Amino acid sequence: MGFLKKITRSTRREGAVEANRSGFDHISEEQLEHHLSIAQYGSFRLTDAIRPSYNLESVPSAGYRRDTYYDSVTGVEIPVIIASQTSQSVMDLFIDLLDPLGEQVDLVLETSHQQNEGVHRELQRDSMDLPELKSTLYDYEDMILNDGCCGVAVMNSKVPLEVQFDEHKLLLMYGQHLGQFESILMSHGLDCRDEIKFITEAEHVHSSTIEYSEKFEELTYRLGIENG
Repeated sequence: MGFLKKITRSTRREGAVEANRSGFDHISEEQLEHHLSIAQYGSFRLTDAIRPSYNLESVPSAGYRRDTYYDSVTGVEIPVIIASQTSQSVMDLFIDLLDPLGEQVDLVLETSHQQNEGVHRELQRDSMDLPELKSTLYDYEDMILNDGCCGVAVMNSKVPLEVQFDEHKLLLMYGQHLGQFESILMSHGLDCRDEIKFITEAEHVHSSTIEYSEKFEELTYRLGIENG
């Protein structure tokens, strides 16, 4: 599956302490291979894009949490909902979450393929018909789900609302009025869980392949995005 593209630790919560050592440092190749082969935790199944820390600081599970994003540039606080869904259902949930954005949307594709560690390349297309976008995204469902270097953000600045399906395969919804998103999440069987801990809040492993990198470039062409 191409795991060990990178082992990284990041957090969305303030006050987290950065780990000085990786939990993968002192395990054998057999232990590592076994850990990376585990895709299911209870009823929750991961995509091939990501795996949690070896000591399972964050056990993957389905649910969502309300939070706040602070923009350090503007000083504005924006409500955000972060959600996690099992791989069998997450693409359909993502597509349904796009409906509150309206019929005309803007799109940003994010990739860390062939980039230095921590660097992402963003490719944007303005004003696209939502039904056309949904159809195209479904055509590339395998890559979008399983590529740990690919993220998709869809937005409407007139509303304004934004939905992200990031490279960790988490769903993030930004805006002042998020009630429609919350209704969609609940209709997909997700509960609001203040205590939920997401895979990004501990050490984790991303996965990708050359084939997915090529598929990503193909997707940019299909969407008419200038690849600069």
